[in-house]
Amino acid sequence: MKLFTGLILCSLVLGVHSQWMSFLGEAYEGAKDMWRAYSDMREANYKGADKYFHARGNYDAARRGPGGAWAAKVISDARENIQRFTDPLFKGTTSGQGQEDSRADQAANEWGRSGKDPNHFRPAGLPDKY
Repeated sequence: MKLFTGLILCSLVLGVHSQWMSFLGEAYEGAKDMWRAYSDMREANYKGADKYFHARGNYDAARRGPGGAWAAKVISDARENIQRFTDPLFKGTTSGQGQEDSRADQAANEWGRSGKDPNHFRPAGLPDKY
């Protein structure tokens, strides 16, 4: 009976362990998806494409699974919170413009994380490479 209980306990521990490893792997890959979208946005340097890259990064990350969706939310929220402090310092935006842009970014983030097509935000003329 002790052997049976020990086997059940070990399988539960290993099962939980493998779930955590899967979650962490998804989160890591999701963070890479977010970085790729950010890098593509910087490389494209295309006016009006910001929301598309927000949606695409979140979409790609969330498709990895719960860990990817979690990473996308954490990264997106952190970026917007940091930007709230850095924009007034470096860009001089003190009006509601920064808040409006942040809300629009977060809407694009949520759009992508929810599995909706990020091409909804794709601007006309953005090269096919992106």
